[in-house]
Amino acid sequence: MAMTGLPTNCRLCPRACGADRASGERGVCGADDTLRIARAALHEWEEPPISVGAGSGAVFFSNCPMRCIYCQNAEIACGAHGTQVPPERLPCIYRELRDQGAANINLVTPTHYLPFVVDSIRQVKREGFDLPFICNTSGYETVETIRALDGLVDIYLTDFKYWRAGESDAALKYSRASEYFQVADAALKAMLENVGMPRFDSWNGEDRLVSGVVMRHLILPGRLHDSMRLIGYLWGEYGDSILYSVMNQYTPLRTFEQAPELDNRVDDAEYEQLLDYMDALGMTDYFWQEGGAAEESFIPAFDSTGVLPG
Repeated sequence: MAMTGLPTNCRLCPRACGADRASGERGVCGADDTLRIARAALHEWEEPPISVGAGSGAVFFSNCPMRCIYCQNAEIACGAHGTQVPPERLPCIYRELRDQGAANINLVTPTHYLPFVVDSIRQVKREGFDLPFICNTSGYETVETIRALDGLVDIYLTDFKYWRAGESDAALKYSRASEYFQVADAALKAMLENVGMPRFDSWNGEDRLVSGVVMRHLILPGRLHDSMRLIGYLWGEYGDSILYSVMNQYTPLRTFEQAPELDNRVDDAEYEQLLDYMDALGMTDYFWQEGGAAEESFIPAFDSTGVLPG
């Protein structure tokens, strides 16, 4: 998939809304023909082999194709925060983060800006830029988009949010994406084809992930059995070819009239049940969170830090 600028009939994400982004029309993601970034700074709250040393060099893009109703980063997902920058600013941001000691460049929700991202990574790689690039994604990606990142992205830090429709209503109810399971599964297979098994090196005396796939699953209130079925499927399908990260950091930031179950945090006992289930499956090496993870402090300030030149 060659990148030649923003599309006139946008199909960058599975929403396939057909917006004429090249002419400034907004897609369902909220993005038009401009590039908006909400924050570019060192980030210490990713998984340990990603946030090594001074931290991960996270670039938070504004807008999002998914718009989950419980989104922890809703203020940037809906485009309320962020600064417009020219696309040629992206390579400068990567270099600045490297100079601050970043262990990698972590592109958070980049899909709707894919042409800009592809061009910027190609530019710095031609210069010999040697930090790993991470695609930090909801998992709601087309196979074509993942293939466009082959040879450019080293690590996929991907969500796998929901169990299959028909056995769960979560994907439709929370994200208006009843096909999420099938889409995310196909995307995960493509990610694995791109980067292969996890690989590490030593970075300032710590193990740093330099390539591979990390699958993240956020357990939601009252959805323990969905989570167990999903993890069981993924382990059976992918085994240890990917890394697993199971999170209990869900934080209710608003009330939900149509989904009152989301007004609650995840019960500690349910989270422990999920971890016990993973152990019983034979999963011995995965990332999990200790008590107190459900805190707003995990949500960074989207105040355009690092977006413009200092």
